[in-house]
Amino acid sequence: MLLRRVIPCLDVSDGRVVKGVRFVDLSDEGDPPELAARYAAEGADEICFLDIGAAPEGRGTMLSIVERTAREVFVPITVGGGVRTPAEMMAVLRAGADKVAVNSAAVADPTLLSRCARRFGRQCVVISIDARQDPARPGSWEVVVMGGRRPTGRDAIAWAQEAVALGAGEILLTSIDRDGTQGGFDLALLRAVGAAVDVPVIASGGAGTPADMVAALAEGGADAVLAASIFHRGIHSIRSVKAAIAAAGLPVRTLEDDR
Repeated sequence: MLLRRVIPCLDVSDGRVVKGVRFVDLSDEGDPPELAARYAAEGADEICFLDIGAAPEGRGTMLSIVERTAREVFVPITVGGGVRTPAEMMAVLRAGADKVAVNSAAVADPTLLSRCARRFGRQCVVISIDARQDPARPGSWEVVVMGGRRPTGRDAIAWAQEAVALGAGEILLTSIDRDGTQGGFDLALLRAVGAAVDVPVIASGGAGTPADMVAALAEGGADAVLAASIFHRGIHSIRSVKAAIAAAGLPVRTLEDDR
């Protein structure tokens, strides 16, 4: 049985880790390499590094900060933001990423997924989907891009299926409605996407308590849970989240397993 993963997320803007609510009202949370090193030592299974300004600003990923972060940790790193071509994905992988997440560029040109999967293998390609509830269609979610700024009219479930068919090996699924609220994950969204695809789904957006993380895994069917503010601000620890996951009978790696 696959171990469930706990993944701290570093949303990076202007070289600093930031966090807001629904992608706005950002506050400074610290230095990316320092936070990454701390989380790795605390038992993080992976680190997710998202350059949230790259797509809206029309620039590439801040490779120097990716390199600094990769030097500090020995757990897998997923990097997203600003990758528009296989050559740019190559640069991010060379900077130290193990996987690369694409979002806005893949929506604009879905063949980016197949071209990157052919060149690097689908295990390196993560499709990052930012979804918000569609008030005109209850039980449906719309894909938004450019850091949550631009609606696309695309159905999130259909886009997840298309992205996987094109070569995405994993889905980073963020609920815009829940992001930064600490009100719990959108379990209906997780279940809908998980039922539609056959690749791992990472739950993002809404983590407030260890119980929320357990619910995303046990009820939402996610393979991994991602959180930012509750870790950055010391509200909960990676250890406490993993203890809750283990207590729920789900398989998870602990620091004791590494000794």
